[in-house]
Amino acid sequence: MLSLITDHPLLCALVLLVLDMLLWRLVSAQRSYWKIGGRLVIFSLFSMLLFNEGLNPMEPAQWVDDVPRHLAATGLQIAWWLFAARTLTVLIGAAMMQRVGHTGRLLQDLLGAVIFLIAVIAALAYVLDLPVKGVLATSGAMAIIVGLALQSTLSDVFSGIVLNTTKPYQLDDWISIDGTEGRVTDIDWRATRLQTAQGSMAVIPNSLAAKAKVINFSRPSDVHGLSISVQVSPHARPQKVIEALERAMIGCRALLAVPAPCVTLKSSTSAGAEYEISGFVVSRAQKREVRNQLFDLAFRHLRASGISLLSDSESASTNASSRPRALLDSSSIFSTLRQEEKDTFSQNMTLQTFRAGDVILPAGKVSDHLFIIESGVVSVTMVRDGQVLEGGRMGPGEVIGEAGIISDLAALASFSAKTFCTLYRIEKDYLKPCLDARQDINDAMKNLLDVRMHLAQNLIREAPKPVAKKRFLHWLRSRA
Repeated sequence: MLSLITDHPLLCALVLLVLDMLLWRLVSAQRSYWKIGGRLVIFSLFSMLLFNEGLNPMEPAQWVDDVPRHLAATGLQIAWWLFAARTLTVLIGAAMMQRVGHTGRLLQDLLGAVIFLIAVIAALAYVLDLPVKGVLATSGAMAIIVGLALQSTLSDVFSGIVLNTTKPYQLDDWISIDGTEGRVTDIDWRATRLQTAQGSMAVIPNSLAAKAKVINFSRPSDVHGLSISVQVSPHARPQKVIEALERAMIGCRALLAVPAPCVTLKSSTSAGAEYEISGFVVSRAQKREVRNQLFDLAFRHLRASGISLLSDSESASTNASSRPRALLDSSSIFSTLRQEEKDTFSQNMTLQTFRAGDVILPAGKVSDHLFIIESGVVSVTMVRDGQVLEGGRMGPGEVIGEAGIISDLAALASFSAKTFCTLYRIEKDYLKPCLDARQDINDAMKNLLDVRMHLAQNLIREAPKPVAKKRFLHWLRSRA
């Protein structure tokens, strides 16, 4: 083996080049450090073979009389410069990957292109002994011509450098560029690629992205804004509408307290007044669900305040009998009652008011009546491990006290007024015969009780304690 190397060093050098290409192709990308280490070893062996043979890459090959050998030596010297450039770019790329990750790929490619350009010029100057000044002058003229022809492409390239340097967005960020919204899947030399909500791919040139208005919905990562707009009757008093929408806003637990949500009157015309609820959530995945919840809460609280949506005139103030009828009509439990039954029910409902902080139904008490929330926000709290936890918030149309009516069970949670609340009360003595006569209403109330008991049990269930990992020293002490 040693004699083969000494007798045919140029052939062995060529074998090393082929071995490097095979190693780079066959070794998986997950073993990047193995690939880089193998390339360094092969490059070192390749350099040793050339220098031991007297082939200094800084000088032209000396075997002018032996043309085949001279050409082979010249080719290996040029290959040494290119091999050195490739090895250096790989090392720089590995170092930059640890610092900036995939976002610095464009800068890595540009550095690699500069390094290869220097290697080519060095090979022309040292190995082929060409006049580099003339080559550079010719290259400069050609560069001007090519630059003018590729002006838009070069603009995209340099804009890509600016985007990678300033980092207004990164891979997997959800952004909007000049109205085009999507998730960033790739940033290359020429363009930024977005995957839109419809699943299609949008390709935006870097020069356009550098000049356009960019909205990054992924930053900051723990605060994401959302807003909804509702249009109501222009005859409704603004303060009354704002108070109803603020109750809807308070009823949505997913909205962050800081930054605080708010209600704004955006515009008012003869056709209607537009109001906006804006707030923030902790993750972008919540935005759709919270927006839907806010629309539902806004509708219920506006209706509870007697405010119409997009009507020509505000409805007359509801009296004590018509409002209970409206609650029964909108209730998922009592909506199946016949008209005459609803009339009778509404006449047996008593209005009660609670200030913010008042307890409506304490935990552990068996309720002898049923409440239907007419307006306001009710907070549901439970105690776990000595700490008070809020399990949910309730709004207009929802009922309280079904456990005592159906099964004579004590309330598992405490119900208290989050805002000023008005509730209609129905006594158990009146309600029980109706439940016995109407199986559908009885089943609906039982289903509601089962769902709430399941949620309550999940909330008060103790969280599993993390198992402490036994370290080696603990194991030794236990054995001692």
